[in-house]
Amino acid sequence: MMQYLVASPFVQLVAWSVVLLVVHILLQGFSATRELGTEWNAGPRDEGRKPTGAFAGRAERASLNFRETYPAFVGLALALAIVGDPSGWGLTGAWVWLVARLAYIPLYLAGIPYIRSLVWTVSLVGLAIMFLTVVF
Repeated sequence: MMQYLVASPFVQLVAWSVVLLVVHILLQGFSATRELGTEWNAGPRDEGRKPTGAFAGRAERASLNFRETYPAFVGLALALAIVGDPSGWGLTGAWVWLVARLAYIPLYLAGIPYIRSLVWTVSLVGLAIMFLTVVF
């Protein structure tokens, strides 16, 4: 069983999703630091200052949005690694989620409406495919 988990493509996708998480964190942190300064970033941030610029705000909201569906992706990917994915649909759903979440970042940062929402919906379709593959 353990050999199967190591060989599962879902384990690698979970690892790549962590890279995507780090990208979100870095974008948020760098944009806030650019606006508020390195002294703010290095300090305890007790005063509760938040960046007010559009880019930093978008980076923060995109990161928060990612973290809303991220636990579901990790759980479903690991479930698929354990139960298997003989149809290949679960892997397709995982790739759909990952690619859509990658596309979402520049769309959100650029402030592009509607297409961004469509891409977000596509990421949910990926999760739904993964869910259905686990359940059925």
